[in-house]
Amino acid sequence: MKVRHLLTVLLLVSNITSSSGVLDMFVAAASYVFYKFFDRDDLLPFDPKRLEKDLRDSLFGQHIVSDVVLKAVTSFMSDSNPNKPLVLSFHGTAGVGKNHVAKIIARNIYDNGIESHHVHMYVYHGPHNENSDLYRAQLKQGIYKSVSSFPRSMFIFDEMDKMQPQLIDVIKPFLDWNANVDGVSFRNAIFIFLSNAGGNVIAEVALDFWREGVCREELWMNSKELETKIFRNIFNDKNSGFLHSSMIDEHLIDYYVPFLPLMLKHVRQCVMAEMDHLNIKPNYDLADKVARDMPFFPEKERIFSTKGCKSVRQKLVLYVN
Repeated sequence: MKVRHLLTVLLLVSNITSSSGVLDMFVAAASYVFYKFFDRDDLLPFDPKRLEKDLRDSLFGQHIVSDVVLKAVTSFMSDSNPNKPLVLSFHGTAGVGKNHVAKIIARNIYDNGIESHHVHMYVYHGPHNENSDLYRAQLKQGIYKSVSSFPRSMFIFDEMDKMQPQLIDVIKPFLDWNANVDGVSFRNAIFIFLSNAGGNVIAEVALDFWREGVCREELWMNSKELETKIFRNIFNDKNSGFLHSSMIDEHLIDYYVPFLPLMLKHVRQCVMAEMDHLNIKPNYDLADKVARDMPFFPEKERIFSTKGCKSVRQKLVLYVN
């Protein structure tokens, strides 16, 4: 029997007899031993040069993201004894690459990338007040057991700004400095939050730069207090679950990463990438035509893509015989 299968059996047993804290501690200890000596086959040797090339080749128009993600992930993965989990919060409007960058990070850490059974994606589907206690318990147990069996687990939370604050607070203890929950250390785990919160603020700052005649590529984290504005926007949004959670004011998020709105040239690059994905012969003129047919804002100047690269593939197939 493979060690991973044996671990699964042990975890199932712990479910049946969860009243015994001793057995839970045993499972956690056994899980750590299995990870340490047997279950590292899905982890890639981390190579910052590989991550840098991947970001450069497959991410379009996000120079701030490339810079922050490369430095943050490299520092974390190179630290043999981190003092807390890595917590990245991605902010921007739809289609600017938040999910895409999460996948890039995953494929540079795990052999199976986003499909690794150590990568866990949570997508928020709206309020479930009648089952909130059950969902909180399931979320807490899922995160705990994943890290118990594999300390270098990754958790991706989509629509984070719409999540109920009670669910957000379930995650909070796992993110803390020297986080240790029921005997399990979470310092090697990675948490990535995806959110539209702050997207309008980011777009406004980008438009301000354009109106001032400043090149978009000169916009950085400290430009016009961009990071501070994102933080304030999230913290003051009465409709955001972040507002009612103590995660932000306790400074558990390491990096607020702004995704800039995309311009025509970036959407054109996305179309070219989709051509390659669909095995369509590269055609710059066709890519330009498809990109120009996407909606842009402001309506008159048409500077930034309203939907980023979202639905580019669907638009492309309308132009292909």
